[in-house]
Amino acid sequence: MRIWFGLAIVPMLVACQQQETPVVQKKPRSEMVTQSALQNVRFTEVAELPYTKPDKRLSYGPSALQFVELWLPKADPRSAPQVIFVHGGCWLNQYDLKHTYPAATALQKRGYAVWSVEYRRTGDPGGGWPGSLNDIVEAIEFIQTQNQYLGNRQSVNLVGHSAGGHLALLANGQLITPVDRLIGLAPIVDIEAYAKGSNSCQAATSDFMGGTPEQLPHQYREANPINFSYDTQVTILAGEKDTLVPLTTPPLPTGKFSVIEGAGHFDWVHPDSVAFSYFVDSLKSN
Repeated sequence: MRIWFGLAIVPMLVACQQQETPVVQKKPRSEMVTQSALQNVRFTEVAELPYTKPDKRLSYGPSALQFVELWLPKADPRSAPQVIFVHGGCWLNQYDLKHTYPAATALQKRGYAVWSVEYRRTGDPGGGWPGSLNDIVEAIEFIQTQNQYLGNRQSVNLVGHSAGGHLALLANGQLITPVDRLIGLAPIVDIEAYAKGSNSCQAATSDFMGGTPEQLPHQYREANPINFSYDTQVTILAGEKDTLVPLTTPPLPTGKFSVIEGAGHFDWVHPDSVAFSYFVDSLKSN
């Protein structure tokens, strides 16, 4: 089932608005209680890490790119908390879910059942806006019907990194079966402002959207997470040294927001980084 994203859903989402003050924290490295030491890692460092292959691959649509992969924990998978992970990569089809295999492996070893979502991206037939978002919504709904693999339904965490965080934030408001928690790891929260930047990922925004904010104001309003509110518990984690998706102030009016000192953009998917430890702590504490 495909769910299209349009202005008709705006009143429903706005009605769910929470009037809470966001919780803002700046996390210094000195607070860490783990042995993690890496900070501001490069993408190549992540891509070279070892990993465990997924236990299952399941298709949620007819395209070869519409699939999810599942890592099951070794001990008691039926009671394991769930992580549904949406990878980033500037929405571009040059970057698939494989660079997050090490992160999925690390979460599996910590007792989580990890669902990693692949989807059509910019450059793929059917990818871009709004096709990529439609894929994410369909994938999450599909995952939540897989009773033979689902473990702890009281702990379903939707996690998105970078452009995947942007899609996860938007998908959350369209789900028929809601998740329990939403965590954005360096997510692109204000896509209209982001499209006006000049780094490599910001420059890819107009390709994803099919034009600039000036050319497509209606589409950018629909695609902008800051235009909606969230009845799901939201945590946004950012890196102080992240130059691809810089976030220094709370991007949403509600929820939790933390900036990790010294952390860069790819630290969130490197299991040996300081930031990854904070991410795991957020999964435990939410």
